[in-house]
Amino acid sequence: MDDLTGFQRDLLFVIAGADQPSGQDVKEEIEQYYSTEINHGRLYPNLDTIVNKDLVEKGQLDRRTNYYAITDDGEQAIEDRQEWVSQYLS
Repeated sequence: MDDLTGFQRDLLFVIAGADQPSGQDVKEEIEQYYSTEINHGRLYPNLDTIVNKDLVEKGQLDRRTNYYAITDDGEQAIEDRQEWVSQYLS
């Protein structure tokens, strides 16, 4: 996870906390956190990056809607990150 941007890490956390969210679901959640609109040109390339790194799986709900799900590697990356962060917060 050390090669992800902060935005990509945030996307990973949002996906891990939801049950197969659509891209629109992820967008809405991340917009709430950032308190600003996130355009598709920023969102989807970053989602594709974490999919290509096998941290997230992308599937199809229907012809126009994809879902995203955390993979085992993604779960492990989150756990590793939390352990690393916790050593500085204790």
